Amino acid sequence: MSETLYRKYRPHTFKDVLGQEAVVSALETSISKDSLAHAYIFAGSRGTGKTSIARIFAKTLETSEDDIYEIDAASNRGIDDIRAIRDAVHTLPFRSKYKIYIIDEAHMLTKDAWNALLKTLEEPPKHVIFIMATTELEKIPETILSRCETFAFRKPTEKILKEVIEKTAEKEGFKIESEAAEIIALLADGSFRDSHGILQKIASSSQTKKITLADVEKISGAPKIGLLIDFLENFGKGDTKETLKALSTLEEQSSDVKMFGKLLLERMRQVILLRIDAGFAEKLKDLYTKEHLDFLLNLSKTSKTINSEAVREFLHATGEIGMSFVQILPLELAVIKLLEEKGK
Repeated sequence: MSETLYRKYRPHTFKDVLGQEAVVSALETSISKDSLAHAYIFAGSRGTGKTSIARIFAKTLETSEDDIYEIDAASNRGIDDIRAIRDAVHTLPFRSKYKIYIIDEAHMLTKDAWNALLKTLEEPPKHVIFIMATTELEKIPETILSRCETFAFRKPTEKILKEVIEKTAEKEGFKIESEAAEIIALLADGSFRDSHGILQKIASSSQTKKITLADVEKISGAPKIGLLIDFLENFGKGDTKETLKALSTLEEQSSDVKMFGKLLLERMRQVILLRIDAGFAEKLKDLYTKEHLDFLLNLSKTSKTINSEAVREFLHATGEIGMSFVQILPLELAVIKLLEEKGK
C-alpha cells in the first residue's frame, strides 16, 4: 500500500460523501440557485471531511487546479502570509469563474493575520471564495464569523465508519471480521482519516489477506473482547472479586483503558435495550457474531446489576480515566460502589 488509504478513498463528489448530509444538501442548493457566499467556515472534529468537501465544492464550481489555493494555517499563520493572499485575490482567475482559497487549521492564524484577512472579507472581489476549515470554532474571531457562512460537520457514526472500513478492506483484497471492523471504528473516534489509518497499519502487518479481531487487538492495543466478556459476565452476577480481577488483567496487558470503558458502555447500553425490546437484536446482527449476540441476550434476561444506574456510574468513571494517575482506578471504584457499597 504505497498510497495512504485515506487519500486513495477520499470522496471525489458530493454523492461519495457519508455522514454530512445536511452540509452537502445546503452546498448543493446554494450552487444550484447561484447563491454562493464569499466566505465559508467548515467546523468540526478532525477527519470528518472538511477539506475533502471543500475540494468537492470547488470542483463542482468547475474551478481548475490552477485556481484552487490550499493554505495550512498551522505553518502559514502570520500577517505576511495573509498579506500575500490579500494582494493576490485581486488578480483574476486563470481558467475559472472563481479563485478558491482553502485555509486549513484556520484557528491557528494570529490576531494580526485575522485583522489583515478581515479587510478582504469586508470587501471581497466577486471572483474569490474563501473556505476556512477548523477544529476549534471558538477560536475564530466574532468579526470573522459574522462575515462567513458556517457549517458544522458531525462526527460519522460508528456504523458508518464500520461500513467504510469493511468496504475499503474489500477493495484492497482483504477479508475482515465484523468485530474487527467494529473495534477499528471505535478506535477511530469519529474520524474517517483515522479509521483508514488504523486499517492500513493493521493490513500492512497482516501475513494473510484476512484481518481478524485478534490482529486488531494485538496491533492496536485495543482490549481483548474476551476480557470484556469476563468483566460483563462477572459484573452481571454481582461477583466483585472476579470483576476486579478482569480489570487487573486489563491493566497487566497494558490495554487501552479508555477504549475498554467505551466498549463496556456500549455493551451495557445494548443489554438494557435488549431487555426492553427483544426486537432490538435485529439491529445487532450485522455487528456481532451469533455467540456474542446470544451472550448479550442472556445478560439482558439474567442480570439485575446491568441497569441504568450502572451505565451512569461507568459513564462518569470513563470520563475520569484520562484525569486519573492510575487509569484503571475510576473503573475499579465504580465496580466497588455498585456491587459492594450499595449492598451494605
